[in-house]
Amino acid sequence: MLDFEFYTPTRMIFGKDTQKQVGKIVKEYGFKKVLVHFGGASAKKSGLLDQVTDALKAEGIDYVMLGGVQANPTLAMAKEGIALCQREGVDLVLAVGGGSVIDSSKCIADGVGNPDTDVWNFFLGQGAPKKALPVGVILTLSASGSEMSASCVITNEEQGLKRGFNSVTHRPLFSILNPELTYTVSKFQTGCGTVDIMMHTLERYFGLGQDTPLTDRIAEGLLKTVIEAGRTADKEPENYEARASLMWAGSLSHNNLTGLGRNFFMQVHQLEHELSGMYPRIAHGAGLSALWPSWARYVCDGNVNRFAQYAVNVWNLDMNFEDPMKTALAGIQATEDFFKSIGMPTSLKELDVEPEKIEEMAVKCTNYGKRTLPGIKVLGKAEMMEVYQLALQAGN
Repeated sequence: MLDFEFYTPTRMIFGKDTQKQVGKIVKEYGFKKVLVHFGGASAKKSGLLDQVTDALKAEGIDYVMLGGVQANPTLAMAKEGIALCQREGVDLVLAVGGGSVIDSSKCIADGVGNPDTDVWNFFLGQGAPKKALPVGVILTLSASGSEMSASCVITNEEQGLKRGFNSVTHRPLFSILNPELTYTVSKFQTGCGTVDIMMHTLERYFGLGQDTPLTDRIAEGLLKTVIEAGRTADKEPENYEARASLMWAGSLSHNNLTGLGRNFFMQVHQLEHELSGMYPRIAHGAGLSALWPSWARYVCDGNVNRFAQYAVNVWNLDMNFEDPMKTALAGIQATEDFFKSIGMPTSLKELDVEPEKIEEMAVKCTNYGKRTLPGIKVLGKAEMMEVYQLALQAGN
């Protein structure tokens, strides 16, 4: 087991009707003016925004609102929020939505806290935020885990780049999780969320390291739970226990718990960022499901036993001791079959990705030749292109 530091300061408020507590929670911390940041019309139509603003009014807390966050949140929207917060004297950003809204809120918080720096520079690795506004969350989509993570991902539409970075400033102060708020999430978005939750743990599970039995059991237990809950939520969208399992698993999957003692770099996430950065219409979870099976088959021979362990402990497959590769590949196939069963793509062809864009995606993923991606197999431009090509040809 490698040395590690585990830091999860976010206060989690979980359960039915917990969103109605937001006014009292905000007042506890002494905040005076809140930016209520949200996505599209669903938050309004569902009545959630009215519940939030009524709760704030009841405690005498002033607020301003900014909606319109889209999937793959943009730098332009974040900069609009930064200017609004500065103009209005906001002291808390309240994200009402899923990962896109939360990441946009984190970017806004960084921008307000560092007014003399172009916030995009942080995403390019040019410095780090010195401080930031606090962020609170009311979660409406189980997927990204951003409600408890240090990560933030933003798309620069002008440059066609999707970039992320981790910072202690990104840990939300509090997150309110009511599984009932996810009942109306579409079948497709539920599938995308299920994939994203699994991938946050899978990327850690297949990171570099050894002798992490406790972390492995935590990761395997989470994966088995998400698979079962994902199947149920796909068929019964208002099954509270399934939605609750997905929501809590989403938070735990990306707060580093499932990778303690291992090194990881989330290769598939990095590959996918270029995909949805170039094609903003592609949902992050769909991009991940389209890439992971091909990535796994590409790197599998670099750690056959790890993939075989995954097949046995997560998918309950029998171990072939004479030919562990058969077990490893069967586990990858079981994962791909599960993705298909919940309506997720497992090839880039299904996402209408143009073959001629593959080299450009690989170039961008290397930061224009400045990096390789460490992992079971180190991925440079040539290797990235091979994975993209395999994903494009998958299913043919």
